[in-house]
Amino acid sequence: MIFDFRLRVFYTVAQRLSFTKAAGELFITQPAVTKHIRELEHQLNTQLFKRNGNNITLTTAGKVLLQYAEKIFQTYAEMETELAQLSNIEAGTLHIGASTTVAQTILPRLLALFKKTYPAIAFTFTQANTDQVTQQVLSDKIDIAIVEGAAHYPQITYTPFAKDEIVLVTRAGNQLAKKAEITPKQLPAIPLVLREAGSGTLDVIFNAMAGVQINPKDLNIEIQLESSIAIKEYLLYSETATFLSIQSVVSELKYNELTVIDIKGLDIFRTFEFIQLQGKYTRLTELFKRFCISNYNLK
Repeated sequence: MIFDFRLRVFYTVAQRLSFTKAAGELFITQPAVTKHIRELEHQLNTQLFKRNGNNITLTTAGKVLLQYAEKIFQTYAEMETELAQLSNIEAGTLHIGASTTVAQTILPRLLALFKKTYPAIAFTFTQANTDQVTQQVLSDKIDIAIVEGAAHYPQITYTPFAKDEIVLVTRAGNQLAKKAEITPKQLPAIPLVLREAGSGTLDVIFNAMAGVQINPKDLNIEIQLESSIAIKEYLLYSETATFLSIQSVVSELKYNELTVIDIKGLDIFRTFEFIQLQGKYTRLTELFKRFCISNYNLK
């Protein structure tokens, strides 16, 4: 990568807010880090960090430089990718994101296969809820992501990836588990553990409930957690139920740890979608999409 090393030093210190951590990450000494920062401050004729003992914070000028440094390094990465593609080399850097359910149940295997198939392609991976991932796509920090239950933005292109079913599950042995089927009207009486606000899964569930005249405000929500892993663990030690992707409970159903409760007249399906900025299509993003589709078939 072609860049001013002083800017890389500044960027690393600004990210870590530690000269010591930056030195370790850059494989240089702490005095060398200090020297580079002082030279950069002299070159720009401004102070970039406020020092208070062992603690440092960015000055206003430092915050401005950090914003531009992020853009500069992103541009360098895009340049390397484009140059590699001109030579018909499957190489470069791809910034990938995924909402929580996709990140935990679908993408790990696909990412491993993708890296094995295209070892020259480097990628970063960001996991967050749908809202957070979408905002990072909008701010051009992620090249392509897979999310569920997305609210549609005109600046983003949405491409269907795979179908998924969301089911109501509870701990095997729970009194609720004895009910093979319930009606939607019985839902408000069941203590629930659900995903956090901003979760695409939660949006899909609430939209489906609206179709059978169930108001989310009437639900008995015991707690909201930020991942399906945490929710499943909570279920095992409580008398609650939850709505989860069928993909995320395959193992627990197989070993009879959890059981599905059917809801008469309420089937919840969704589509996982690729999202990317309108007009921002590269050979790498299209390669990644084709690879995911061809290597994953949701039955």
